[in-house]
Amino acid sequence: MKAKEFDKLFDSGKSARNHLDLTKAFRPGQESRRVNVDFPDWMIHELGTEAKRLGVTRQSVIKVWIAEKLKAA
Repeated sequence: MKAKEFDKLFDSGKSARNHLDLTKAFRPGQESRRVNVDFPDWMIHELGTEAKRLGVTRQSVIKVWIAEKLKAA
C-alpha cells in the first residue's frame, strides 16, 4: 500500500491496523530493563496491602509510585 493510500485510510477514521506489521513495533525510550531491589519485610507487607487494595501486583504499585516521584522531581 502506498503512503497516500494509507494516509487516506487513516484520515477517514478507518482502521489501518491490518496494513501494519506490528510484530517488531516498539516505543522508543520504553524498553524494559530488570533491576533487583531489596526491601525490608515491613515495606513488602505494606506494598502487598496496597497492591491487594488496588487489585494489582506489587510490581505495578512500585512502578507507578516511582514514575510519579520522578515526574514530580
